[in-house]
Amino acid sequence: MSYLENVNSPKDIKKLNIDELEVLCSEIREQMIDTVSKNGGHLASNLGTVELTVALHKVFNSPTDQIVFDVGHQCYTHKLLTGRRENFNTLRCEGGISGFTRPCESEHDIFSSGHSSTSISSAIGLAKAKSLKGEKGKVIAVIGDGALTGGLAYEALNNSGNEHSNLIVILNDNNMSISPNVGTIAKNLTTIRTSPKYNTFKNKVTRALAKIPKIGRQIIRSITAVNQKIRKI
Repeated sequence: MSYLENVNSPKDIKKLNIDELEVLCSEIREQMIDTVSKNGGHLASNLGTVELTVALHKVFNSPTDQIVFDVGHQCYTHKLLTGRRENFNTLRCEGGISGFTRPCESEHDIFSSGHSSTSISSAIGLAKAKSLKGEKGKVIAVIGDGALTGGLAYEALNNSGNEHSNLIVILNDNNMSISPNVGTIAKNLTTIRTSPKYNTFKNKVTRALAKIPKIGRQIIRSITAVNQKIRKI
């Protein structure tokens, strides 16, 4: 049974459980590899954001909740989940679907983005518009640690503190970008991951959970599985 063939909108994945979502993610990767091997495109960035994008559409309600990708070429999973599965083989072809998010292509593509570091500033504007118009829903900016080193992202983060809107910023901290990350932000993110205090806290939580009868070990295994999947994003 193919789960991807039955996904025609984000509502369809809300019916799937964790095991079914794992199979869906595998099917999405197979579809991406097959299409990009023929048409070309951005493969690595999309393979690395499959679970992240599936989780976004599982939790939020697009297009009422607006998702802004930074950068726009990591939207292949998003396109497959938002009604463009049947035309996905036309990706980056003349007359086919775009390799980037395009509002003229789908109501789920909120912002036409290509360059990096723009998602947070765009999301701030969208969230402010929602607030002024009294519209429901959240605005979610998805940004990687590489794009976070851009000056526009810093300005947007600084400005976001002045707004009281339904803005959510999700950091895809995978320690990867086209070239090595530089600067204090990148160093601090690495420091957090390797912090002795963080690892000590993690070990204490693990030991405490292990003492819980029957379900303790099961919880640890579940947390470990989630952590391993996040590392692959």
